[in-house]
Amino acid sequence: MTRRRALLPLLATATLALGVSACDASEAESTSAASVDAAAIADVWDSTVLHTFEVEYEQTDYDALMSAYESAGEKVWIAATVTIDGVTYEDAGLKLKGNSSLRGASSADDPATLPWIVCLDKYVDGQSHDGSTEFVIRGNSSETSLNEAIALELLDASGLAAQQAISVALTVDDGEPELRLVVENPDDSWMERELGDGALYKAEAGGGYDYLGDDSDAYAEVFDQEGGDDDLEPLIDFLEFVNNADDATFAAELADHLDVDAFATYLAFQELVDNDDDIDGRGNNSYLYFDPDTGLMTVVNWDLNLAYGATPGTGGGAGVGAGADAGDRTMPGGRAPGGAQAGAGGPSDGNILAARFLADDDLAALVDAEVTRLTEALYGDGIADEALDAWSSMLLDGATDLVPAETIESEASALSDRFPA
Repeated sequence: MTRRRALLPLLATATLALGVSACDASEAESTSAASVDAAAIADVWDSTVLHTFEVEYEQTDYDALMSAYESAGEKVWIAATVTIDGVTYEDAGLKLKGNSSLRGASSADDPATLPWIVCLDKYVDGQSHDGSTEFVIRGNSSETSLNEAIALELLDASGLAAQQAISVALTVDDGEPELRLVVENPDDSWMERELGDGALYKAEAGGGYDYLGDDSDAYAEVFDQEGGDDDLEPLIDFLEFVNNADDATFAAELADHLDVDAFATYLAFQELVDNDDDIDGRGNNSYLYFDPDTGLMTVVNWDLNLAYGATPGTGGGAGVGAGADAGDRTMPGGRAPGGAQAGAGGPSDGNILAARFLADDDLAALVDAEVTRLTEALYGDGIADEALDAWSSMLLDGATDLVPAETIESEASALSDRFPA
C-alpha cells in the first residue's frame, strides 16, 4: 500500500444533462482529451501563491440550476467554461456542493460566494489541469478561510489522509472576484495517492453508520462509492459488525475490522481543531476507505470549514468562534475531553462507531494519548504557528485587493488565540 509521507508518524502500532463522467465515479464516452500541459504555470496545488479561477455559463442554465435547488433541494450539473490560472477548459461541469454551507442559499446570492464543485471531465473525457479533474470551492466560514486551510495542513501533519488546498480569486461571469478556498475532491487518484488501492465510500448527509441489511440497494442514499471497483460488500460487513457485535466482541475484535490507531488519531485531531461537523456532526462528514490487503476500514476526514469553532455561512461567513480553546469541546459520541461522558445519558445517539469506541475505556485511552501527543507535535513544536504564518503572509502578499489586510491580520490573530496552549 502506498502512502504519502506525513510530517508526523502515526501511532506506532451547456445543459442540465445527467452527463456521465469520472465525477459520477463511472466511465465516460471519449470525446476529446483536452488536457493542457500547464508546466509553465505554477502547480495548481501550490499553496504559497494565490491562484485564479474564472467561471462562465449560460444564465438560463444557472437559473435552472438554482430553481432545482430552491424548489426540491436537488443539485444538478450545468456546463461551464472554467479558466484556471489562465488555462481555459470548455464544457466543464459545475454543481452546487455542500449541506450546512448551502442553507439559505438562493438565486439572489452572488454565485461567487456559493460552494461549488468543478469537474473538468464531466462532459469532456480526459480533460484535466495538472492531473486534477475535480475542484471543490468551499463554503467560506470566514473571509479568509484560514481556519480550514490550517486545519488541513495539520491533518496532513498528523499522518492522516488529507486533501490539498489553495486560496483562489474566484470570478463568476464577469462579477467581482471573491477570495475562496479550493480543495481536492477525494476520488480514485486521491485515494491511490493517500491510501492506496481499495475502495472509498462517502457517507451522505442525513445518513449514518447504521446496518440496513445485506441488500446493497438499501445503502443507495446513505453511502456513495467514490473510489475503487463498485462493491459495497466490505462496507456492509463493516457496518454489520459495528452495529451488531456485543460490547465484549466489539472491544476484542474491532482491530480486525478497523484501523484503530488511525481512528484514535482522527478523533483526537477533531478535538484539537474544535470541529463539531465531523463524523458525528450535522453533515455526517466522513469517508470510509477499505484496504483489501489488510481487510481494514479507515475513517477518512472530510470538511473542515467549521474548524476552530467557526459557524456556517455563505458569502464571507461568520468567522472563527470565540470562547473556549480547541480541546475544550465535547468529542464525537458525547464524550467530554479527558474521558468523562458528556451529560448524564452517556454516549449520544450520533455516530454509532464513535459512540461505541469512546464508551470503551481502553479505546478511549488511545484517544486521550493521541490528544496529548498531537497537542505537543502540532502546537507545542510550532507546526500550527508556521502554517498560519505562511498562509497569512501569502494572503497579505497577494490578496489584499480581495480582503483588507486588517481582516487578514485579525482573523489570523483570532485563529492563533484558539490554538491549544
